[in-house]
Amino acid sequence: MKVLLDTHTFLWWITDDRRLSLRARGIISNEENELFVSAATGWEIAIKVRMGRLDLPDEPERFVPTQLRMNALKPLPIGMNHALHVSTLPDYHRDPFDRMLIAQAQLESMPIVSADPNIQKYQVEVIW
Repeated sequence: MKVLLDTHTFLWWITDDRRLSLRARGIISNEENELFVSAATGWEIAIKVRMGRLDLPDEPERFVPTQLRMNALKPLPIGMNHALHVSTLPDYHRDPFDRMLIAQAQLESMPIVSADPNIQKYQVEVIW
């Protein structure tokens, strides 16, 4: 199964955070699943680091690609179709990064692994 990791899910997985649900751990650790991390996640991490709201052990441009490789996670680029699809989404969620993840999940037919209850309001499968 192909799945898209929300930003917090990616961060909680790589830091072995106890907030990551057992179901999410099972999905991520199952080698049969194809795991994706959106470019929007990289963008969100970079902004949060710059604003002092997230600490990483290395610069984002080194840390994130290293973690993707170490954890067999595939990058999901943002395409024009993803960007434009955001305009069709209801305004349940104001976070532009999450709205992009929702658009990507819809267009790529992937569930999102996320603890965010606002994402569940959209027509997208949420795994938690």
